[in-house]
Amino acid sequence: MTTYILILLVVIVALQMVMLMRRPAPVDFSPLNESNTRLREVLADRLGKLSQNAVELKNIGDDIANFKNILMGNKQARGTFGERQLEDLIADIMPPESYAFQCVLDTGVRPDCIIRLPYPPGDMVIDSKFPLESFSRMTADHTDGMARKQFELDVRKHIDAIAEKYIIAGVTAESAMMFIASESIFETLHREFPATIEYAARRKVFIVSPSTLWATLNTIRAVLSDIKIKRVAQKIKRELDMLLTDLGRLADRADNLGRHFAQTNADIEQLQTSVRKITPRATALRDMDFGEE
Repeated sequence: MTTYILILLVVIVALQMVMLMRRPAPVDFSPLNESNTRLREVLADRLGKLSQNAVELKNIGDDIANFKNILMGNKQARGTFGERQLEDLIADIMPPESYAFQCVLDTGVRPDCIIRLPYPPGDMVIDSKFPLESFSRMTADHTDGMARKQFELDVRKHIDAIAEKYIIAGVTAESAMMFIASESIFETLHREFPATIEYAARRKVFIVSPSTLWATLNTIRAVLSDIKIKRVAQKIKRELDMLLTDLGRLADRADNLGRHFAQTNADIEQLQTSVRKITPRATALRDMDFGEE
């Protein structure tokens, strides 16, 4: 494609040069000459920019080809690419406390990612797989039946590995996800290999691509937010129940204190009554004339 663009640019440049070299009949209009000069300058500037863009396109094409060669030739590089894409997706969508990368399970296995979910369903494992080699051989020759069988076999091996290693009763959820970093591989699986998709469903392994994982993670995040809200609401309700209980105790104690105050007031009134009765008698006794000896 880049070669075709370069050829097209060369043809455009040649046509522009021919048009510029054709000289019209002498016309003594200086403004027209100035306009032509400016037009030639603009055309030259735009042609230079087109040439620069063509070079950049060629460099991008070379980079894409090199990247493809790296992925095709290095299985570890493919795995790292898929894991990195998976990590970026999850980190962009999920809250930090809801996931963990390369976490070792009780059985000693280390999945690419664990989504922390309350039980049930429990923690869900996501593992990245990238069956690019067999897929490339299959797409290179659609008549190669062996390549199709090998591609389907590779995908089923990945499904079996995830089901056996990452679905653990009482430890993880009853299902797991297989992340395929290529939308074209994901689309080909659903279009041409429905039996493999059904096989994955029977083994409780759900195959996801970048776009479908994005939607799935957003749904999980909404569910987690709802669970968090419900937990907070339940905690608030418990605190309110305890507060109402304490208020009831406070009311009872206030009533008791009120009764004590009422009794104290009655006792004080009785004391004052006794004082009022005793005072005149004491005064009378003081004023009595006992005579003198």
